Amino acid sequence: MVAGEPRPSSWTTHAVPHGGRLVSRLASDAEAESLRAHAESLSRVWLTPRQLSDLELLANGAYSPLTGFMCREDYRGVVEDMRLANGLPWSLPITLATSVDDASSTRPEVALCDTAGALRGVLQVEDVYAYDREREAMLVYGTTDPAHPGVAATYAQDTMLLGGSVTVLPVAHAGKYRLTPAEARAAFAHRGWQTVVGFQTRNPVHRAHEYIQKCALEIVDGLLLHPLVGETKADDVPADVRICCYEALLAHYYPRDRVVLGLLPAAMRYAGPREAIFHALVRKNYGCTHFIVGRDHAGVGTYYGPYEAQSVFDRFAEGELGIVPLKFENSFYCRRCGGMASAKTCPHDSVEHVALSGTAVRAMLRAGEIPPPEFSRPEVARILIDSMRDEGGTLKP
Repeated sequence: MVAGEPRPSSWTTHAVPHGGRLVSRLASDAEAESLRAHAESLSRVWLTPRQLSDLELLANGAYSPLTGFMCREDYRGVVEDMRLANGLPWSLPITLATSVDDASSTRPEVALCDTAGALRGVLQVEDVYAYDREREAMLVYGTTDPAHPGVAATYAQDTMLLGGSVTVLPVAHAGKYRLTPAEARAAFAHRGWQTVVGFQTRNPVHRAHEYIQKCALEIVDGLLLHPLVGETKADDVPADVRICCYEALLAHYYPRDRVVLGLLPAAMRYAGPREAIFHALVRKNYGCTHFIVGRDHAGVGTYYGPYEAQSVFDRFAEGELGIVPLKFENSFYCRRCGGMASAKTCPHDSVEHVALSGTAVRAMLRAGEIPPPEFSRPEVARILIDSMRDEGGTLKP
């Protein structure tokens, strides 16, 4: 398939890709061979893990309608107004930073390489421009505090940006769950789903998550459980451990014909409201018609209000995003109600609610204690406890 050619329409669900079609920037086998030979004569840019994640998502269509790293007009529109230069909603900048010296020597094309030096693709350089990292931090993350992980990543970047379309070499990724947008759409179509709700997570799924997913399943045909497995904070649960947790949960507590598990190889930005929009648009490209937005979606620390990530959707006209946000309040188990609930459905005092902080849960797991079943499924807790053991079987402090 030629880079930029749309996927077959028979692979689509009722969710139209953002911008109207899925963009593929993957080179065919024949193109890949000539691309490798051509890249030998090009200057090289080494990509960070985040940039490699972006490159994969540009290649497979998850970032449709983008065809590469943003040029200045798209960058400015996104940072200032959450819109591409053509007015289409997009909330996070997808950029390739480089140094002033490298930018000054840039040719019309550059080879994109990973940290091991392997060629991953070629960038057609259409723009080279300076940008204001502090202004980007303030507008995208709502803060210039370097303690914010997204701000820290922005400040760590070089001072010039390269923009232009990419052509990407195919790379074999291990694991049956790493579906491309076209593959996810084919899976939904095979099941006859017309409406699909996406769920974003970077954590194991606990009872509150399970509750809102199952509430959503009451109104749509299927669920895409779509954990993010790109770069996250060092203290987040590793992706391989989380995948085991998802498998155990789906095997015991979900109808197997109503859920597809897929992995999103994006890096986490922790951009709160803006990242909620970004996560929804990416899931739209994967074929979702609906998207769950819970409390403090994509948040970190106390930088965002608990429901800012929901209210940001109101900044767009109805139907403009092309995906329906399902907004859920904080959920919990209520002893008096005898089941899961939220402030919208439970009349009882918070003393009746089973609510544990992340710190408390981690302390219990490190002590080998399984949290209450009202908070976490025991199968998931056991996997997390086992992951904390060292080679001798002792729980790590």
